[in-house]
Amino acid sequence: MNAIPRPEHPRPQFKRDTWINLNGEWSFDFDFGGSGRDKGRELFLSKGFDKKITVPFCPESPLSGVNYKDFISDMWYHRKVAIPAAWDGMRVILHFGGVDYECEAYIDGVSVANPHFGGSASFEFDITPFVRAGAEHDLVVRVHDDPRHSGQPRGKQCDQFKSHGCSYTRTTGIWQTVWLEAAPMLGLKSCQIIPDFDGSRFIVTPKFFAMEHQFRFRATLLDGDRAVVVADAPALDGVPAILEVKEPKPWSPESPFLYGLRLETVAPGGGIEDSVSSYAGLRKIHIEGNRFFLNNKPLYFRLVLDQGFYPDGIWTAPTDEALRRDIELSMAAGFNGARLHQKVFEERFHYWADRLGYLTWGESASWGCDPKLTQDTRNFLPEWAEIVERDRNHPSIIAWTPFNETWSLASADDVIPHHRTQIDAYNLCKAIDPTRPVNDASGHVHALTDLWTTHSYSRAENLANEFKEGGDNGVWTPERFKGKHYPYRGQPYILDEFGGLKWIPRGLSAFADNTWGYGNDIPDIETFYKTLKDEVDAILAVPNMCGWCYTQLTDVEQEQNGIYNYDRSEKFDMKRIREIFAREPPAR
Repeated sequence: MNAIPRPEHPRPQFKRDTWINLNGEWSFDFDFGGSGRDKGRELFLSKGFDKKITVPFCPESPLSGVNYKDFISDMWYHRKVAIPAAWDGMRVILHFGGVDYECEAYIDGVSVANPHFGGSASFEFDITPFVRAGAEHDLVVRVHDDPRHSGQPRGKQCDQFKSHGCSYTRTTGIWQTVWLEAAPMLGLKSCQIIPDFDGSRFIVTPKFFAMEHQFRFRATLLDGDRAVVVADAPALDGVPAILEVKEPKPWSPESPFLYGLRLETVAPGGGIEDSVSSYAGLRKIHIEGNRFFLNNKPLYFRLVLDQGFYPDGIWTAPTDEALRRDIELSMAAGFNGARLHQKVFEERFHYWADRLGYLTWGESASWGCDPKLTQDTRNFLPEWAEIVERDRNHPSIIAWTPFNETWSLASADDVIPHHRTQIDAYNLCKAIDPTRPVNDASGHVHALTDLWTTHSYSRAENLANEFKEGGDNGVWTPERFKGKHYPYRGQPYILDEFGGLKWIPRGLSAFADNTWGYGNDIPDIETFYKTLKDEVDAILAVPNMCGWCYTQLTDVEQEQNGIYNYDRSEKFDMKRIREIFAREPPAR
């Protein structure tokens, strides 16, 4: 067993060799009164707290060693950090994969930057002015989290003490890898990689920590260890290097080929100032009429809803292998991808999806904020921008979903401010990443969208009736949402939540006294298979639909309607399950 939990590099698409994983044992203390700032330097200058926690697991999780389930408003973390002497003269960056919700860091009692807000987005603090190469420093991290009252995005974290319905155990504080990285002063800060499938090229656009004239940016595309093509450009923010590829190898689910990338800044004399390793997949996604295309071929979605919860880690996978295993389990069940639901998955998950050819829709953890309210919108939009920018280079992500089920409108007067926020999120997403379609709100209600999605947990006969042509311009809308959508304009039509059939295998007990699934209990296993097949048949018969998303991949606590149990063990004869889900309608 590794001494450091989750020891792998957390960002495979932007990797330097000069990094230190800070996971492992930290000291901490709860601050239930939220008075830590009032106490001031007593906490800022801490040399260690009384309690111990294993990072990157949240205190609500068994893997953290804390396993505290009640609400936690504030926490303080501490650990020593040693800066290698070899990092002298370099920029030192403190990275957080994810901290829920507000995070401030102190080095030797001094705050290093304004707090970061957002429980799902990765972020970093440049701590260069506060540390010294060859020295050891005290790192203190302050966390504030209020999932009940603040209007912060929380996803499926429960706003009551006991998990219920489709709300589950909360995640507070650090829940992804923390690490230090050394970068050259004139090094790369980030890089956008846009694949141009039709043009057989990559457009690689850098940003730098700082710039000097006569420096160059160089990108080298690799097939294994072999350089395929090299391109360079001035080392200037926003000026791309263009990699023209002869005999290109496309990325697809059937053949998920990934090119390696070496990204460098080059000094005037030819010396290498900075070198970052990355990768990219050459693929294209676009919409024609009401059809979705991948690499200029029609794509039918066979997605599964994946909420990314784990019994022992809550929002955090116990191991890197667990992330890969979830994808393999989904593919074994006949799905070609996932709608990542009400959670921003860590970058290692997207890495494995890229490697395995697994299609995903990236979604925010939007529940908890009301799009009608100004402060909630202020909480949401900056974090959504960080999420899209972080993950836009992954070829496996083929759509964005900023919101889920934005139908909680109190009155007709609320529709306009509600829609304004959806439109803002759509436009923000397009500004950061114009290459992917945006599903403004999974299910309902739509304000401005590239995909028209709907949810229905009706059984097969009712599904067939709902989706008969001749409804609302050929798409079905529940009665209570009519008049709240903007008009359907012929977008790809997708049932992106259905099913949710409850099943607890013989010999296993219900997870809780409030265990549930959609619809009535199914009496026996053969009835389950028939019910499931009938529902998929009803969807496949809809001529203007281009895919579906089944709820869900695994049970999550009391919601026991997964294809797998919560511990990822099998519930069913997976050959029969795959035969149901792997089917597609005849080519149209």
